[in-house]
Amino acid sequence: MGPLSGLTVVDLTRALSGPYATLLLGGLGATVIKIEEPGSGDVARGNVPYLGRDGVHRLPQHDDDLSIPFLERCRGKLGITLNLKHPEAISVFDDLIRDADIVVENFSAGTADRLGIGYRHAREVNPRLVYTSISGFGGDAPGDSGKAYDVTIQALSGLTLASGSEGDDPVRVGLPLGDMVAPLFAVMGTVAAVVKARETGLGQHVDVSMLGALTSMVAVEPWGGYAATGMSPRTGNFLNRLAPFGIFAAADGQVTICAANDRFFTRLPAAMGMPELLADPRFATRAPRAAHADEIHAIVASWTAGLTVAEICERLAAADIPVSEVRTPEEAVRDPRVRARGETVPLAHPDHGVAEQLHGSGLPIVFSDTPAGFDGPAPHLGQHNDRVYGGLLGYPPERIARMREQGLL
Repeated sequence: MGPLSGLTVVDLTRALSGPYATLLLGGLGATVIKIEEPGSGDVARGNVPYLGRDGVHRLPQHDDDLSIPFLERCRGKLGITLNLKHPEAISVFDDLIRDADIVVENFSAGTADRLGIGYRHAREVNPRLVYTSISGFGGDAPGDSGKAYDVTIQALSGLTLASGSEGDDPVRVGLPLGDMVAPLFAVMGTVAAVVKARETGLGQHVDVSMLGALTSMVAVEPWGGYAATGMSPRTGNFLNRLAPFGIFAAADGQVTICAANDRFFTRLPAAMGMPELLADPRFATRAPRAAHADEIHAIVASWTAGLTVAEICERLAAADIPVSEVRTPEEAVRDPRVRARGETVPLAHPDHGVAEQLHGSGLPIVFSDTPAGFDGPAPHLGQHNDRVYGGLLGYPPERIARMREQGLL
């Protein structure tokens, strides 16, 4: 029932960046047909931990246990197998894309062409097809660009030297942002290309690089301006140009305080019991506060250290100053506000149902007329072969059996 209902996506992706893109397309209502290698499947099937009939374990306990990361990123997809290196694979692939709307792949640049299933081939079969590629460095990258992994992209984008404090070693961001930002742009580009294809009848190639996507986000901050003015771009848990702004230790935890403008700051000294701060020329307005960020942050930190998280939040909330507790990821995904909006959802095993203690990403978009979300759990390997090849493509049972015998499925 989502806004992309009626569209069909042929999913050639694996690992994280590609499967996350097709997860989002499926959550928006598209039918996603996920193609996996017979026997082994998506490499994410081997990621720990696992969920099965006996709950969560670090290692699989039964043959039907499934990787929790796989369960997260492959929900609602129709799972089929196809050996893309088999001589007959291209004709089957052509049948799959002939009436499809979108193909998404995240092979290394050039791999799809070498397999004979790249964009040039696909557009001959279906001219209105939108063919989306996600790769480390883009389809036009030099051949010596190297392999792309999340930490590789974080390092090359400058992100690892954006976090932390001046003089610290590079910091890997805890979320795999290198793998997750590119899919967001890929989905944006794919939907835009589908809109254009409906107008012209012609699809196109959407080419997104992980490095370009993440670096474009890093570039939002004025790094050149920092360098030109001698400001340190690495300020740890604080943002000096908006001081006081950051994470402060309380007596029993941590809080964020964001008095990012003069309107908020004028209320902060009274809430802290330090009205004299308003008369201090170092702190009276935003620009001087940024220049004296370390000093105002130290004053606020000294105040928060003597209070509990609850006391700080109560006092600052009463003064209408942005404040929050710092939570663990496990606490955050259970927030009743995000659960009520479907922004996080319980994960389910295809055989053993919902695991209430496990939460996956929801679709953080609420549509007024076309409800969206993930329909069903991730599939077992090849679970929907008969449904797709027999029901969708109309292959007779004998042909499907022969394809299995020949190692095509």
